[in-house]
Amino acid sequence: MTEHRIGTAREHLDARLALLEAEKEHTRHGDQVARMRQALPWVRVEKEYLFDTDEGEQPLAGLFIGRSQLLIYHFMFGPKWTEGCPICSFWADSFNGAVPHLAHHDVAMLCVSRAPLERLQAYKRRMGWSFAWASSGRTDFNYDFGVSVLDLDAGASQPEMERPSPDRADLATYNFTKKAFAAELPGLSAFALADGVVYHAYSSYARGLDAFNSAYQLLDRAPLGRNEESPWWIHRHDEYERADGVIPRA
Repeated sequence: MTEHRIGTAREHLDARLALLEAEKEHTRHGDQVARMRQALPWVRVEKEYLFDTDEGEQPLAGLFIGRSQLLIYHFMFGPKWTEGCPICSFWADSFNGAVPHLAHHDVAMLCVSRAPLERLQAYKRRMGWSFAWASSGRTDFNYDFGVSVLDLDAGASQPEMERPSPDRADLATYNFTKKAFAAELPGLSAFALADGVVYHAYSSYARGLDAFNSAYQLLDRAPLGRNEESPWWIHRHDEYERADGVIPRA
């Protein structure tokens, strides 16, 4: 027998109409926040960065590939890692298919990580993604944009990293306090290109990234929500079958 509240169709409708008003207000507020985000002053990027890409070495301006706007997802993939972060992989599954639509709106999007390019390419093939991916491992880019920590070793690849115990109540979500994880962090940065000059327009981290994870948005509308009872409930999409025993069940 379910412990969830059971009601009549009328009770459901009344509660749903009240929720609808809250959802509409949330949407209107989101529109206002988006306008504030777009009105932020741009900051000229003075430092020269060189990235390793599929097309060879490129400056930051080269990542725009002829467009005036650029979104960079800071994908956690340390220089010594052999696989990308499973959480960032969860996000990448969501935005991979959006890249062609963004391009139609004059926006280029790619991932940037500190791992060597050949390792990024191999992991991209494994995951079946099509977005571009560049290595920033020979620059200060990650440090300057707050997604890598100076003087903190990113550790070995994630399968060998220490994982928190599932019975720790304070680890209900992904634990970034471990040294190996804290050295690399996720984020999204937006840039504009005008008259040959690159400007930093916006960056977002942590819960600010939730908005463009389509799986999270769908789970928020499912009866049990995100159901994040286990700190390791998210896996790479090719690992769920063998990890099925640790996936939370209702």
